[in-house]
This record gives sequence, C-alpha cells and structure tokens, in this order.
Amino acid sequence: MFNQLFKCPATIRRHLNAPYAQERQQYLAARARQGNTQSTLLFTARDLFWVACKLSIYPDLRTLTMEQVRAVADDWKKRERACCRPLNKAFTRQRYLRLATSWLRFLGHLRAPTQPVPFELRLQKYCRWAREERGLSEATVKQSFSQIRYFLRWYGTLERDLADVHVSDVDTYLAHGGARGWCRITVNNVATALRAFFRYCTLRKWTREHFADSIRGPRIYALEGLPAGPDWSDVRRLFASLSQKNRTDIRDRPILMLMAIYGLRAGEVAKLRLEHLDWEHDRLHVPRAKRRETQVYPLLRSIRDALVLYLRKVRRCPSVHRQVFLTLRPPFRPISTGGLYHVAAHRLKALGVRTAHHGPHSLRHACAGHLVAEGLSLKEIGDHLGHRSTSATRTYAKVDLRGLREVAAFDVGELL
Repeated sequence: MFNQLFKCPATIRRHLNAPYAQERQQYLAARARQGNTQSTLLFTARDLFWVACKLSIYPDLRTLTMEQVRAVADDWKKRERACCRPLNKAFTRQRYLRLATSWLRFLGHLRAPTQPVPFELRLQKYCRWAREERGLSEATVKQSFSQIRYFLRWYGTLERDLADVHVSDVDTYLAHGGARGWCRITVNNVATALRAFFRYCTLRKWTREHFADSIRGPRIYALEGLPAGPDWSDVRRLFASLSQKNRTDIRDRPILMLMAIYGLRAGEVAKLRLEHLDWEHDRLHVPRAKRRETQVYPLLRSIRDALVLYLRKVRRCPSVHRQVFLTLRPPFRPISTGGLYHVAAHRLKALGVRTAHHGPHSLRHACAGHLVAEGLSLKEIGDHLGHRSTSATRTYAKVDLRGLREVAAFDVGELL
C-alpha cells in the first residue's frame, strides 16, 4: 500500500520500518475500498505514522484503553522538528485521537464494554416473537427493545427476579422517567411497550397472571395536538434557499422534495433504492413502512430533474449500495435517518422557521396541511400520505382555517 501512495524510496522505507506497518496498511487499504481519494489516503498515512509511533510505547495494542490513548496525545515535539514548524496543539491532538480511535476499532481493539441487560435472553425471545408471530415492523420491534432494555437495566439494580416484578415498580420507573423530562406521550409509549412485554412473560409463565393489565400510562386524548409542521410559504422559502451548484444542496433538494411533496417518512426516504425509480414510465415506487405494500406515485418533473442532477453530479457511481441517497464524505454509505433529520432541521432553523418541530416529519405535516388548504378530502390526503385509515388523517382537519371560519360564521340564530 505504501508503494502506491509514495514515490520516494526513503519515505516508503520509513513507513515500512515504523511500528505496526502491516496493521496500518490494512487500514489504508480498507479506506481505499470505501472510496477515499488519493489525497485523503496520503493525509491519513502520514498521520497514522505518528499515531503508531505514539502508541508503540505500549506492549500490546489489544489491551489498550482510551485513557492510555489520551495519555500520549499532547507531546508533539518530534513531529514539530520533522515538520520544521510549530503545530496547532489542540487541532493536532483532536486529529490524533480521532484517527487513533478509528484505527484501533478497525483492528478490533478498544471496544467499549457493553452494559449487561438483565434477563436479556427473555427480551430477545420476546422480540423474536413480536417480529415473527405478531408481525410487528422492524422499526417497532427495535423501539420496543430499547424501551424495555432500559427498564430491565433499572430493575436489575433492585437485584430481584423477574417473577417478583410488581406494578409499583413500573409506576416508579415511569415516574422516574417523567422527572427526567419525558413528556406524556413518551411515558405512555414506554408503558405500552412494557405492557406488551409482560403479557408475553405471562404467557411464558415468567411473571404472575394479570400483572400486565395493571400497567397504565397517562391518558392521551385523541386529536389533542395540532400538526407540528411549517407553513407552506416557509417550505417555498426552504427550496428557494437551495443552490444548484453546491453539492450538499444538490443532494438535499430531492430529499426535501420527497418529504414535502409526497409526504414520505424519513425511513422511507432513507430506504429508497435505485430500482424504485421508474424512469421509463415516470413513476416512483415507495415501499410504505406501515402499510407493508408499495405505493406508486407519478414522478413529477421537478423531482425527476432534481434526482437526475444529484445522480449525475454528486452521487458516487458505481457504488456497492443500491440506496439512492448516500453520504457526501467517505466511506460513502446510505444516509441514515439521523442524517436526514439534520438535513431538514438544520435548514429550517437557519431560515428561522417557527414550528414546534424541525425534523423531517414536520415536512410531512406541512404536506398534509397544504393538501387540506387545497380542498382535498381526508380520504385523498390519507391515501397520499400512506395512512391505513382516515383516523390518522383527522388531526389535519384542524388546520383547515378556511373551513373553520365558515363554520364559525354560520348563523344559527333561526335554529335557537
């Protein structure tokens, strides 16, 4: 690998004779396969040389701790002499720690100890049953696993068996979460997850009967909240702020259009694949996460043009990934739902948009509110958003200000 990066024989020998030459070459080769450019690999190889020299004072990389890595992060006199110039100590230290951590974890070292989960085997059996028998989606199972895991860790500190759990323990845990800032909806969601888990435990005779039915969360009133999305004029401002020349803007434009025009969820945008784009018939095939079926939309010309510009100028091709949207920096991998949150929230906040939430789901709410204002029925809006029933769409009726004003102005004097 060093022969491909450097031309000077003396430089090649210096890198080959430095500590952990084989491990460094393995890391650089992996970075090359991920799509890093030649200049990035050169930069990494030079930094990795000094990282290896720093860590060579320890006898075995496999036993290193993060404290040991940090302990040698400050003295850079040798590198300053080699560079013949003073270094920015804070920046150099940060760069060293980031690269050292990445390299050691690539080698399989420096793994953070995982906190054990009491009764983890039973939790895994429940998740398998929920996925295979109840048919819950992977996202729902993952969320339930996380909520139940935190409760089991908390309950494990009581040093009691699962059969001894009492409803007062669950109430105490929910109160503990409320004191930490959980809203009523979060508390209710956790209570729902625990109730489902303990019903399964009752079936397996791990807990007492009828215990799960006693778990109650706070009352959540139907349609009690307003849709938390920006006004459609703010959505127009959002698209107007995007440049046709900036690589980030070129990628983010079709992402935001899919959320605001089609009302797609962040997970649906993240999982959108190249084969879902039917260029020949101008159709978009969207696998709906909750309806468990593929919904077909007409591929609007504006979105088609935005996608073509992104695919031609920004997305790295060819790629081993079939997802449409990839990260902009190596390793080039499918963008996560967290990355999509940043795409929407960062831009809405920068524009000063006033809305309860700034994430991708707020654009879905904006889409629904715009369709209501255009006079579409709740059935039509629900079909467009991929709702399984109109009950999920009713909340958007409250943003039909024009219709509400007509109701308020209705003269009922003659009826009284």
